[in-house]
Amino acid sequence: MSFSTTIKNELTKIDTTRSEKIALLSAFFRNNAIYTSDKIELVTENSTVAKYLFQLLKDTYQVTLQIEKKKNNNFTRGNLYMMTVVEKIDLILKDLSVISEHGYYLVEPMDYIVSTLEDQAAYLRGLFLAKGSINDPKTSRYHLAFSIDTIEEATFDQDLLNNFDLNSKIITRDKGYMVYIKEAEKIGDFLRLIRASNALFYYEDIRIYRDHKNMANRLNNCEQANIDKTIETATKQVRDIEYLIDEVGLDLLDDKTKEAATYRLKYPESSLIELSEIISLETGNKITKSGLNHRFRKIRDLVSRMKQTKR
Repeated sequence: MSFSTTIKNELTKIDTTRSEKIALLSAFFRNNAIYTSDKIELVTENSTVAKYLFQLLKDTYQVTLQIEKKKNNNFTRGNLYMMTVVEKIDLILKDLSVISEHGYYLVEPMDYIVSTLEDQAAYLRGLFLAKGSINDPKTSRYHLAFSIDTIEEATFDQDLLNNFDLNSKIITRDKGYMVYIKEAEKIGDFLRLIRASNALFYYEDIRIYRDHKNMANRLNNCEQANIDKTIETATKQVRDIEYLIDEVGLDLLDDKTKEAATYRLKYPESSLIELSEIISLETGNKITKSGLNHRFRKIRDLVSRMKQTKR
């Protein structure tokens, strides 16, 4: 079972008010229904959603859906559940703000459909049941999307989502439009908004695990980069000192710089901090990382001048 299916199944178990039921049905019908003067047709791949709609319509409008199961031929496994309403067509479509009092299609629902925050959340639940999907955070990138047919509905849905600071965006597809959210935290906020509590716990557990894992990887990469840099710096210092020994020996150096060179050869993989602590401990003469770096810079400059002279 996909993560989206799990969420949709959970949404069908939420207790709602009559106003919320109407908002949810409005979103589903506006984004799913095909209607004529004598029937309304709905379709879903989810049998639980089909049963839920059956009960909602029975409770809200005292009508009964005709449900027919068909084989899904859209290159996917499973079935399609074709639902047909043949009673109170005009009343339902007008009450759900699909059509106006004069029978014209409404490009966006009337204000009463989403007049409260609870109704807005219910509308988004219905939208998700009709057209929504969320990738399983365990197997892929964070992505919430709604496939919408018209730009007016897509814009309405985007505005509704962004009323809750969800930062949704719209892109044009070959057929219709996609309203989507890619920010992991915002997708969690959406699940919280539509009251998919179990899905939210699952999602947040995986998100926190992945965030911690990514942080650990970044820290490990940073630590490895620092180690690589330390080794590279120490290797260059050793090469300079060995070059100096081969050419003229270390007698050209003052005592403190000669001491630094001797200890670098003795501890070729130590960082400057580690080497400064070793020298301070063994000689009793405190030397800082900065002071030690200054001495190696003097060796590097001397070697550089010697190489230039030989050219």
